[in-house]
Amino acid sequence: MTDSEILAQFGPRESMDYDVLIVGAGPSGLASAIHLKQLALKKGTELSVAVLEKGAEPGAHILSGAIMDPKALSELFPNWRELGAPLHQEVTDDAFMFLTPKSGFRTPQFLLPDCFQNHGNFIVSLGEVTRWLAEQAEGLGVEIFPGFSGAHLLFNEQGGVRGVATGNMGVLKDGNPGPQFQLGMEIQAKYTLFAEGSRGHLGKEVIAHFNLDKDSDPQSYGLGIKEVWEIDPARHQAGLALHSAGWPLENDTYGGSFLYHLPDNKVAVGFIVGLDYQNPWLSPYEEFQRFKTHPNIRWYFEGDESKGIKAGRRLAYGARAITAGGLLSLPKTIFPGGALIGCDAGYLNASRIKGSHAAIKSGMLAAKAAFEALSEGRSGDELSLYPQLFQESWLYKELKKARNFKQWFKKGFVIGSIMTGIEQKLFGGHVPWTIHKTSPDHLALKDAKDCPRIDYPKPDGKLSFDRLSSVFISNTNHEENQPAHLTLKDADVPLNINYARFAGPESRYCPAGVYEYIQADNGPTSFHINAQNCVHCKTCDIKDPTQNIVWVTPEGGGGPVYGSM
Repeated sequence: MTDSEILAQFGPRESMDYDVLIVGAGPSGLASAIHLKQLALKKGTELSVAVLEKGAEPGAHILSGAIMDPKALSELFPNWRELGAPLHQEVTDDAFMFLTPKSGFRTPQFLLPDCFQNHGNFIVSLGEVTRWLAEQAEGLGVEIFPGFSGAHLLFNEQGGVRGVATGNMGVLKDGNPGPQFQLGMEIQAKYTLFAEGSRGHLGKEVIAHFNLDKDSDPQSYGLGIKEVWEIDPARHQAGLALHSAGWPLENDTYGGSFLYHLPDNKVAVGFIVGLDYQNPWLSPYEEFQRFKTHPNIRWYFEGDESKGIKAGRRLAYGARAITAGGLLSLPKTIFPGGALIGCDAGYLNASRIKGSHAAIKSGMLAAKAAFEALSEGRSGDELSLYPQLFQESWLYKELKKARNFKQWFKKGFVIGSIMTGIEQKLFGGHVPWTIHKTSPDHLALKDAKDCPRIDYPKPDGKLSFDRLSSVFISNTNHEENQPAHLTLKDADVPLNINYARFAGPESRYCPAGVYEYIQADNGPTSFHINAQNCVHCKTCDIKDPTQNIVWVTPEGGGGPVYGSM
């Protein structure tokens, strides 16, 4: 049955009403909810705020490197230290390396642009920070509903957004209601803020419905893949932030790595690949596994019996798309009835490899605009104060200085490195030129026959691992008998176009082994989607060359459960 047929049979939905509804309990959504309550408390007024979170709990789907600039958090909570915010490890040393296949060299500190300097920043688990923010929000009276996905937009008679409908529960794989069926609810609000993270399901629909990106550059994305390890104390340096560029990626492919030393001998290691790469044989997951075998990197994880050093132990795995286009790709962030915040809009600063401070700040700015509107008795209109506040903020100035970063690297690793150094080191980002992007990431792939095939080494189970063992430690789970949340517009496209032209790139760009071509002697016979494996990274929705794959929200609570990622 279709959603409309289910609604016709079991409807109408029950509804709840709030002043402000926020979809997504990440840093931007929670910061917005907190600031709304802070403003109401300061003015002595009542304000109802609800937050929907599709994960099993706040933080369950949060994945980031992460180095956090505390600037925005300090504005939200000037006493965050006294409140116990989990920012425990300040960066003690910055290192940026350029890797060749067998060696590497460290950039002298005095040559590092400010965007690569991390003095005063903190290495954090963003999942832990998110859970802490959720506690602060609930302490202020915010209602958080974990395990409930925002599945459908709701519109009023004037065409503005009036809220969202949550997903139905207990729908069977064939689309029919099962014995445990529960119809979703309508959550209505005077204003709805979308804070779903990169490539948000409803955020994507809002942008298309209101044509919010008509005056922006095409958005740019990256895929970030991350593992957390416990390593020998002799090879651990608490507070070290190591970044690298170069090998194993070719000059024409944007990407790089991070290796952050957390407390307690933990290390977060990750790899980012720009999703505008051209070679369909490339696998971001395999590039990450190969990266860890570099002599300068494997040293941290390998044991050495002669020196009494124990081999490291992999603890966690995850992957997530990153919205990296910056200021030039930022869509119009307001529409009748709401706004886009955080990575749903695209405030991440790719040059600094940071987004949490921008997410928190954008959430606070939208909260200020919504509160002022509500104080004036308004509802359902455009929050015009929000983009105005952004234009006047330090976040706008920061993103403006970094506006050319990703575009330079599109011209190659060497040119990108040189020009970023010139712009950021010599000019401090204040340059008179602007470089625009003209094509979306999904159009970047070349035909497989025109590209060199990449044969990746088999995983050794010590430093490198296969996808399925990685998905296992991401604690990913979906109710097996629910409809697949990875949908195809046309079931014939994977075999007839994606495999025929691009050699089936879905089987390589997905970091969770979701997409599989069933092979026979004369080629593939079918295309299979293992939706149970999905870690909600959204890469398929972004990179599919025909835009035939559409990621929709699964039943609430499904997906990964990241602990300290």
